[in-house]
Amino acid sequence: MTWRSSMITRRFPRLRALCFGIGVLTVLSLSGEAQNAMVHSQPVRNIVLVHGAWADGSSWNKIVPLLQQKGFHVTAVHLPFTTLAEDAAAVKRMIALQDGPTLLVGHSYGGVVITEAGDDPKVAGLVYVAAFAPELGQSAGDLNNQYPPPSGSSEIRPDANGFLQLTDKGVEEDFAQDLTVAEKKLIAAAQGQVSGPNELGARVDIVAWKMKPTFYIVADHDRMIAPELEKKFAEQMHAKTIHIASSHVAMLSHPDQVAEFISSAAGGRRSALTSR
Repeated sequence: MTWRSSMITRRFPRLRALCFGIGVLTVLSLSGEAQNAMVHSQPVRNIVLVHGAWADGSSWNKIVPLLQQKGFHVTAVHLPFTTLAEDAAAVKRMIALQDGPTLLVGHSYGGVVITEAGDDPKVAGLVYVAAFAPELGQSAGDLNNQYPPPSGSSEIRPDANGFLQLTDKGVEEDFAQDLTVAEKKLIAAAQGQVSGPNELGARVDIVAWKMKPTFYIVADHDRMIAPELEKKFAEQMHAKTIHIASSHVAMLSHPDQVAEFISSAAGGRRSALTSR
């Protein structure tokens, strides 16, 4: 700082405070950029899996061992199913426990959650598996209304408090139509209740996919989210995309393909970042 500028800031304390604030913001900005650069230069060994509606962490049971065999440290989150904010907080707590760069993977409603929670500096990329990818101020409910309702939407039943559940018919014919009878019965029995207004109706305040490398799996036979809508999500994010001829639960009906895609995303997120 020159003698003249030093005199000015001493005579005008507000200007001095403003200069100090600008300096702090600059340092913080450079610090954030340095953190992101460090994350994207390191290999990803941590993968956090986020389930969707009418499910829990066990929906990744076929994926976890496949990724562990590839050397990844894998964690499946259990969402509280109360509000989007609390679901996102549960994911953020899990990210905080990781020891380095982390890939976030979300299925269905879990895509809304990772969109809200995925701005953490540790997050190296986002993988959406037949999942919602909202813009700022959008909810899962808003997005599902953009296309003719898929057949599974008619099998959702609310209780007196606005929590939603799928009928057995909905699970068997629309949610998981390409699984075994035993698997369908297990999903129907173990499904969680989702809050219609506080989760599916909640609008995101953060859009992490605009900041991170993105990857998308379109489930071509999905009857819970229109495949056309999934393709739209992938295109708007400029995501590296694959199609799987599966139901809504591609990770259960085609686990090898899903695990391989997640693994490649962990290794390929740097090139995806530079191509955005």
